[in-house]
This record gives sequence, C-alpha cells and structure tokens, in this order.
Amino acid sequence: MHPSEDLPQAAVVTAIPIADRAADAALVTRALAGEAGAFAAIMRRHNRLMFRAARGVVHDDAEAQDVVQEAYLRAFTRLRAFRGDAALGTWLARICLRTALDVLRRRARSVAIDPAQASDQEPQPEDAMSYFAPPDDAPDQALARAQLRALLESAVHSLPPLYRSVFLLRAVQEMNVQEAAFCLDISEELVRTRYLRSRAMLRDALGARVEACADSVFPFAGARCDQVVQQVLDALARRGLLA
Repeated sequence: MHPSEDLPQAAVVTAIPIADRAADAALVTRALAGEAGAFAAIMRRHNRLMFRAARGVVHDDAEAQDVVQEAYLRAFTRLRAFRGDAALGTWLARICLRTALDVLRRRARSVAIDPAQASDQEPQPEDAMSYFAPPDDAPDQALARAQLRALLESAVHSLPPLYRSVFLLRAVQEMNVQEAAFCLDISEELVRTRYLRSRAMLRDALGARVEACADSVFPFAGARCDQVVQQVLDALARRGLLA
C-alpha cells in the first residue's frame, strides 16, 4: 500500500459528519462499480481542494493541473483502499500532496527544509475564499478586487512550499489542524507552527508591497475631481464671487 493510503489518525475519524461520510461512501460505491458519473462527481466536488493542495507545492498553475490529474489517477486506481476513516476530500488531498512532492523529486528539485524543525521530527512529505466578484460589482470594484487577488496570490506564491501548503489548507481551504496534519503527514503542532509563520511571512510581504504603493491609496482624480471643481465653481458664481 502506498504511504498516502495508510490508516489516518483516529482524531480525523471523529471529525467527519455522518452525512458527509454517507455521501462519500455512496460516491465511492458507485465509482467502484465503474459509473463514470460518480468519478465526475468526485472530481467536481474536490477539484478546487486538489488544485490548491498541488499549488501549495509546485510552482505554476499548469504543473499543478498535471499533478491533480495524476493524483486522481492514483486515487481512483486505489479506490478500494479508501475505508472512510477520513473524509474523501482529505484522503484525496493527501494523495495529491504526495504526488506533487514526487513530481519535485523526479525533476531533481528539492523542497527547502524548515530550519526550525528538529531532525527527530516527522519527515517531509484551496470554498472559503471566493476569487470572483459579485455580479453586481461596478467595474472599478471588480478591478480593485482583481488587483487584490493578484497581490494576495503573489504573496502566497512567495512563501516557501512547506509554509504555502499549510496556509492554503488552513486559511484558504479551511481545513482544521487535524485534517491538515493528516494531509501533510506531519504533527498537529508542526501544522500550528508553520501556519503561524506563514501568516507572519505574508504580513511582512504584504506590508512591504502596500507601503510601496501607499501614495496611490484613495486617489481623487478623473470624473470625481472634475465634478467637485465644477460644483464649487458653480456655487461661487451663484454667490457673485467670480469675475
């Protein structure tokens, strides 16, 4: 059995709601029977989680997509190993993370080791955030939202993979500490430590970028500026204060 399909921690088992466990089991049963619709349903339900898990390790979107596809193939060929001890999405995310790390190893690239991690600790192994503007957003609001998204994605991308993975699972995908620890195959304490450090790194990165463009905050130009100028001039004219 592949390491990613080892029995999950007992703490993860108790966290799965009964309804979710039943839905997972039903989809798995249908998929094991060869039903294409069941495989499609599993992928559509978990594509965002899988992409975010992969993107936390690899360095670009195209590579992450390849990882997701390979991870699904690995998972589906070993689907009988899924016993429902963890949520199906959590089990899939763990396989996806292992697949992403295998890709890095195959390309002779290494994931930087956390210098604060002692040598006797564990070995190394994205619908909470909407990236889309509401349909009634004005064009300037949509542009601002897109710029903010680009700023956040750039800052998250700058994190070392060990921290980026934890941040995406905890902050973006809203996994709890137990689920993230299971996916990453590390201790819960290490998840907490890396999550705190990732947030500190993001604060530093975003702070520097915000300061660099602080002079452009709350611009007052264009139509709004012209409108105020004209309204004041009209008021002065009405009061006879203009020549």
